[in-house]
Amino acid sequence: MGLRVADLDVRTLGAGPRVVLVHGSIVDAERTWRHQLELAQRWTLIIPNRPGFAGSPPLARGDFAAEAPLVADLLGDGAHLVGHSYGGVIALLAAAQRPEAVHSLTVSEPGALRVACGTPAVDTMIAQGEELYRHRDAIPRREFVALFRAGAQSARETPDVLPGWLERGAAHVMEERPSWEADVPLDALAQAPFRTLVLSGGHSPAFEAVCDTIAQRLGAQRDVIAGRGHTIPSTGAAYNARLEAFLRG
Repeated sequence: MGLRVADLDVRTLGAGPRVVLVHGSIVDAERTWRHQLELAQRWTLIIPNRPGFAGSPPLARGDFAAEAPLVADLLGDGAHLVGHSYGGVIALLAAAQRPEAVHSLTVSEPGALRVACGTPAVDTMIAQGEELYRHRDAIPRREFVALFRAGAQSARETPDVLPGWLERGAAHVMEERPSWEADVPLDALAQAPFRTLVLSGGHSPAFEAVCDTIAQRLGAQRDVIAGRGHTIPSTGAAYNARLEAFLRG
């Protein structure tokens, strides 16, 4: 039997309309969404740890295709869906699987690079990522994390000695299915009834192209929240204000 949504480590807090928050690679849910917890004063936050993070049992390999159905199930009878980075890819796929259960969709710099193939900056990012994964067996975990974060222009610092949670995240991302392999069904999502917001950090031509493409194809709202590079939820108040304004519609 495969992993079920009931097996996941999920934190639920607050009161009000339901919002599912899906984190990305390396960093768990607690650290990704720590600046968003104040939203629980007005919303019910459902914060899962992806398989292999914190108390969630692992899959044989992290894979957006295997995780999207779990997030789709978490929507229950209906919820707003928010995803960052790799979690943005999962959120896009989950929304396509259960559009009737999505009140709205927000993604920040999803790693769905393939949607903008042919853009030089995007093609370069994919090539660099493939080269990194090609040599991953010869790269120490700490160096791999640093290189991975540099490629995404994350604002997170990588310490010389990885703490336990980051060591685990490093091991996970080194085996994870690369997000640029995702085939996001943009045509189907464009026909979905929910509103979409696409956010970027204003730091990377590649991510700007990806976010522009997704927004244009979906007829989505589009915004830039600068200051923390790829690590957009860590802008805190700026991210929360934009997200909450969108959720309120």
